[in-house]
Amino acid sequence: MAEKRTKNGDSGAAVAVDDPGKVRNVVLVGPSGSGKTTLTEALLVASGTLNRAGTVVEGTTVCDHDPAAVRQQRSVGLSVAPVLHDGIKINLIDTPGYADFVGELRAGLRAADAALFVVSAGEGIDAATVALWEECASVGMPRAVLIARLDHARADVETEIIACQAAFGAGVLPLYLPASGGKTGLIGLITQRFLDYSAGYPPAVGEPDADELDRLADARNELIEGIIAESEDETLMDRYLAGEEIAEDTLIADLETAVARGSFHPVIPVCSETGVGLAEVLDGIVRACPSPLEHQLPPVTSPEGVPHEPLSADPEGPLAAEVVRTAVDSYVGRVSLVRVFSGTLRPERPVHVSGHGMTERGHDDHDTDERVAHLYSPLGANLREVPYCVAGDLCALTKIGSAETGDTVSYPDDPLLMRPWAMPEPLLPVAVVAKTRSDEDALARNLSRLVAGDPTLRLERNAETGQLVLWCMGEAHADVLLSRLRAGGADVDTEPVRVTLRSTFAGPARGHGRHVKQSGGHGQYAVCDVEVAPLARGSGFEFVDKVVGGSVPHQFIPSVEKGVRAQLGKGLLDGHPVVDVRVTLFDGKAHSVDSSDAAFQTAGALALKDAASKGGVLLLEPFDEVFVRAPDEHLGTVLGDLSSRRGRVLGTESIAGGNSVVHAEVPATELVRYAIDLRSITSGTATFTRRHARYDPVPESLAAKG
Repeated sequence: MAEKRTKNGDSGAAVAVDDPGKVRNVVLVGPSGSGKTTLTEALLVASGTLNRAGTVVEGTTVCDHDPAAVRQQRSVGLSVAPVLHDGIKINLIDTPGYADFVGELRAGLRAADAALFVVSAGEGIDAATVALWEECASVGMPRAVLIARLDHARADVETEIIACQAAFGAGVLPLYLPASGGKTGLIGLITQRFLDYSAGYPPAVGEPDADELDRLADARNELIEGIIAESEDETLMDRYLAGEEIAEDTLIADLETAVARGSFHPVIPVCSETGVGLAEVLDGIVRACPSPLEHQLPPVTSPEGVPHEPLSADPEGPLAAEVVRTAVDSYVGRVSLVRVFSGTLRPERPVHVSGHGMTERGHDDHDTDERVAHLYSPLGANLREVPYCVAGDLCALTKIGSAETGDTVSYPDDPLLMRPWAMPEPLLPVAVVAKTRSDEDALARNLSRLVAGDPTLRLERNAETGQLVLWCMGEAHADVLLSRLRAGGADVDTEPVRVTLRSTFAGPARGHGRHVKQSGGHGQYAVCDVEVAPLARGSGFEFVDKVVGGSVPHQFIPSVEKGVRAQLGKGLLDGHPVVDVRVTLFDGKAHSVDSSDAAFQTAGALALKDAASKGGVLLLEPFDEVFVRAPDEHLGTVLGDLSSRRGRVLGTESIAGGNSVVHAEVPATELVRYAIDLRSITSGTATFTRRHARYDPVPESLAAKG
């Protein structure tokens, strides 16, 4: 990296960039507690954007401005903090590390061109950290590794690098290593310079001791060979092995190529408290991380799905921007953070907002025209007005009422649509209820805001139980959602989630329904005789007409079926809807004057009830097909837990990385808190998916308990 060290001037004022090549969008990724937010604060101070760093404990950091983040003392949402370094605008995108907020991480990956993967020195690499690494790898995100918290009592950079190599691959190699002998600073393996931080940031640059160079010779050779292996110059390796000293500029150019390909991951030690490594991180972002010009843009179509020619990060191209996060500010209302992929977004212009493909999450397809009044460069919660936003840059829009996370923003004369990034499936149901009637209106208003801003949330109104259910990613996610509802003026409680049950007939039975009534000179007369038989699971409902001789007139047979269907939906002895039955109408009686459609509907329902009282009804519960992915060390615990939930294990399969997938069928009533319990028994290392399989009878011992 460059050894020129000049502290930037005050960059607190927002700056509009004209050239996408002068933008770097980097997302900070890493486990909760690794120090991402604190590092962002340190970089803001080092770049001159802030005069003083805030702290997570005091709730004064730029990025953790959400009240829920302050209360939980950890990031709960994506936040952007731009800095200027050597004439380059760096958009630092801070993301949560806790698994409940992986949706925010994925939004950050969508907005970024490279990732800084932050791990804490001395903490090692656990399965949750590996899962975050795999999130980056799944989208081909170029990554550098920052080993943070060098001031930790157990900090050991070289041991941490070995752990990273074991977990992430041999492409993880250090660019810098800490100096020995009690010195405060780093030694650059490419430049072989000592970066002395004993007086703080920026460092003084000097020559390292000869024994230091000898100590790091093997690490330097390994680094250079790793960089050259990615070079497009095929002669470079032979020249290096023949003893030629490769120029620093050549190595740095090849380093950027290697990082952009996603196969090489440079390591930089850094300490937010002492400032060690901050200059190297900023230089590394500028010189080794790809710019938006090197980023392959997501494919676009018209809102109708017609393919569009591929776009590039061209400020003169068609406007294609995407809403990567939606928040609600108490003063300015809805704030949409957007990444401009193509074209230039300007204020006082109409835009087209298009969102498709998220209906199952509560986001109805929509296409609307809005007007952008102002553009802002966000610094955490602070909005600083800018005159435009070019391709590759990030900005914030306010008062775009129809914009939701994942929507595409384009110009009305050439409307475009980007397919939203893959969203994680929420698996923890939380039933909420307003405390008073006045809270119901506030709840409805705030729920629409939550759904617009959080695509990991699924909102469900259960028509059978009447419950309003928020499907969340976990307890921490649910806590944030509830706090936001309450902050919006909706006083809500939670209640146990009720799983919808079904019932069916225990065996064949006959039923007689007689509805004879005289009132006000108008009679009602209908008699039905039915035979009911249970069907195989999943067969549904069948109605058979076997009336002989016209005992039930032809025009009233549909009435009987209608009454039977209505009663099946209401339930019988237990009040749960009835499924998988065949109802055969085989006899009945009618009156030439007093029979009617309504009378035969009632008689059909009465006949069904009579059959139920004679044949008995079975209570059915939903079973879900479950796939659990867990490390082999937790496999026995997972299998035992599934068994305790009355689950039937259908098989296990070993997969790469020392993991196994368990395939099982489990009653849905036993899965209400499974997202919480599975995380607890596996230390957050296991994941699962579920889908409805069928309904099966509830065991008699449980059915008797109600």
